[in-house]
Parts: sequence; C-alpha cells; structure tokens
Amino acid sequence: MMRPMASIDYDLDLAERASALELIVNSAPALIHTALADGYIDFFNQTWLDYVGLPLDELEGWKWTAAIHPDDLAGILAKWRASLRSGEPFLHECRVRRADGEYRWMLHHKVAVRDEHGNIGKWHGSSIDIEDRKRAEIGLHSALDEVKRLKDQLHKENIVLREEIVQASMFDEVIGSSPALSAVLRRVRKVAPTDSTVLITGETGTGKELIARAIHQGSKRRGRPFVTVNCAALPPSLIAAELFGHEKGAFTGAAQRRLGRFELADGGTIFLDEIGDIAAETQVTLLRVLQEHDVERVGGSRPIRVDVRVIVATNRDLQAAMTAGTFRSDLFYRLNVFPIAIPPLRERTEDIPLLAEYFVERYAKRLGRDIKNISKKTLASLQSYPWPGNIRELQNVVERSLIIGESETFTVDESWLAYQPAETGARGQALPQRLATDEKAAIEAALAETRGRISGPSGAATKLGIPASTLESKIRMLKINKHRFKTPR
Repeated sequence: MMRPMASIDYDLDLAERASALELIVNSAPALIHTALADGYIDFFNQTWLDYVGLPLDELEGWKWTAAIHPDDLAGILAKWRASLRSGEPFLHECRVRRADGEYRWMLHHKVAVRDEHGNIGKWHGSSIDIEDRKRAEIGLHSALDEVKRLKDQLHKENIVLREEIVQASMFDEVIGSSPALSAVLRRVRKVAPTDSTVLITGETGTGKELIARAIHQGSKRRGRPFVTVNCAALPPSLIAAELFGHEKGAFTGAAQRRLGRFELADGGTIFLDEIGDIAAETQVTLLRVLQEHDVERVGGSRPIRVDVRVIVATNRDLQAAMTAGTFRSDLFYRLNVFPIAIPPLRERTEDIPLLAEYFVERYAKRLGRDIKNISKKTLASLQSYPWPGNIRELQNVVERSLIIGESETFTVDESWLAYQPAETGARGQALPQRLATDEKAAIEAALAETRGRISGPSGAATKLGIPASTLESKIRMLKINKHRFKTPR
C-alpha cells in the first residue's frame, strides 16, 4: 500500500532538515557533542573529531577519556558523574590531547535536555579551547607569587631596619681601653668569625647588646639582619608567636600570617636578651630550634628551615636557675658554647673619663651646646662613684647634666653622686647597691653564712644578687681566701 503523498513529503522534509542540521553542526567552528541520559557520549561533531584527530568509534561511550590528560582524568570523571546524579549543568576545565599531541586546556559545558515529565533524555555539550587564558592565569599567579615573595622580603627588611633604629644601642662603638674591657674584646675577636652560639653575662646596663652587635659585625653574616628580642619585655603567652611567628587564625587576634623573629633573622644573627626570663614551654621549643635548625609557626603544621646565628644575654645566674628548676639544663649547655662575662663599670674605672667625654660630645651636639672641657673635680667624682646602673646610668647622668647646665665646662651636681644605700642590715642585699669599699666585707659575710658555697640557690652569689662568675672574679680581685669559710656542717 502506498503512503499518501503528503506523508512522503513530510518525511522528506524531516530528513532534509536533519541533514541540514547535521551539516551545520559538523561545519560549525565550535566543539559540540551529545550524550545519553546515563552519560554515554554518542556524538562528537566533525570539528571535535578533527581537533583530537580520531574517528567517532574511538571516542564514543567512555573512550573519550583516553584523550584527557592523566593528571586531570579523575577530576573530570568525578564532576561528570556528579552532574549525572544531580542533573545539574556540568562545567569543568581540563587538558585535552590535540591531534598534534599537545595537551591544551579546555572548558567543557553540558546541560540536560528533559522531556515533558522532567526526565533527562539527552545531554548537549560544547567545549572551548582556553589555553591562552590559562597561560595568562599561570603567568599572573607566578607574578603574584613573586610580588608576595618580594613583599615578604621587604617586610623582613623594614622590620629589621625599624628595630635597628628604635632599639639602637646606647652608644655607637665600644669605648675604653681598660684591661677588663680588653679581655672581653679579645674573646669577641676570637668568636666573631665563627657561627658558635655565645652566652653574654653581666649586670644591667653593662652593654651586652653592644657586644652582641660587635660579634655580628665581625662575622661573615654582617651584611645580613641583626634582630634583637628582649625576652623579659614579652608576655609569656606571646613570646612563642613573636619568636617563631604564627599563621592566620592561630589564636584570637591573629588576623594575618606573621613571620617570627627567627625567620626575620634568616641568614643573619638573632640576639635574645634576658634569656633567663623565658617560660619553660618556650625553653623546650627554643631547644628544638637550636638542635634542628628549623621553626614551626604557631598554628602551623610544617617546619621552616632557618639559618640563624644565636647570641643570648642575661643578668641572671642561670646555674642557680637550673638548680632551682626554672631553667632547663639541656638548654643552658646548648647556649653556653662560648661564654663572655662583661665587667661592671666599677671594675673598669679607667674607662670612665673616655666614656664621659664620648657622652658629653654626643649629647652636647644633640642639644646644641658648646662644651669646651670637663671639670677635673667632676671626673674624679665620676670615677669614685660605684655606678650601680653601670654605663646606662653614666649616660643618663651626662645627658641630665647637659640639659640643666649652662657653662662651657661640663660639671655634674655632686648630690647626684652622693650614693647612700639603704641600711637594712641584711647580708642578702644586692651587691651593686653597696659602696665599693664595702664589697669585701659583704662578700666575706655571705661566704661565712653559706660556709664557702658560691653558686646554687643557697650560695653566696644568690644571696648577694649577682652571677656566680662575677662573684668568683671579685673574690680573686679582692684576694679573698674563700677556702677558709668551708667548714664542716
């Protein structure tokens, strides 16, 4: 039975339209494909086939995965399967192997075509070559990474420079030629070229930071940062973050990542002043840094390698602190590689005239004063005063005198040097608060009370409030026979 003419014409019209549509799709510059509801890809247009250089039978179904870069395959499969489950549009970037063998980045997009019941019957997709855009993105990311690296480096240098200005030493160079100071400088010259850890001891105001700077300047690291940290000035809860840095969100108030002082000092020297004041938990971390040469930021999960020379200083008796259990012995022995004891100013009185002249010149210039000379009586008074505050106190006295004085001859108010220590009658009074002439009697009384014991919590050094090394030096200088006090209990 022959079909009606109208039906034949209608079928021919449909075939012609389908053929025309196929011609349009295959000749379009776009990369077009379709898939069945289960994800089976049943069609790639001719532009796609030419792009990858393969026939349809080597791509249909799931064979197309062979053209995907191996590093990107798991990602595109996971994303495609997720879209098949949810029916949500598929959008993903991955690399596809072109006919010439080059992998190029492409953006793939698929949308579901649903029937009148909402069921997915087909997926229609297209792809775009985005290689040029990805290269631009990678170049931009590289440029941003370089900017970040330079920014971090600039941040390091700015912090170091700012601290160099703010925490400048109380004087610019070592002043003096006394035997006591010369002995210290000889040790500085020996240790400076090495990378050895240095422990500097001495009373407050003796210039421990100045000696640390001299060691740094004499080392191969002198062109790199010199970072100082006053451990006593930092709250125990913040010292770890200050020394080792912290990640963003590591604790309340940590709004951004911050580099620690050890990272800032990388390649240079870090000077930890008042090391005897750090908390026990920080001592443990510092010991690990000295052993492993890497730090871990607070809130971080990976170690960061640092190349830092460590110099520490204290006015405390660390050996007594070890005995008392407040300072770790293993940390002490790590720090005490090369000890340098700085003598107090009262033990280098020959340097006082030179120091006075230096400070007078420095502050007179700053205050716009014209000073012709220094009164001989003033020099004699300065040399006879015991200077419990050491060089820092001398510096303050000179500055105060220049502010008040009006003459071209520098003088100091004698009442400022009328040293009257409080009479408490206690043998445990701190040695720097006694007159120089009372030192021998005070030391002998402390030795008698402790039966000749020098160090430890019940030793004479602790009772006198000075380091054991300083007491030993004074015993030798004052020619005290400490053995005569060692009587059996």
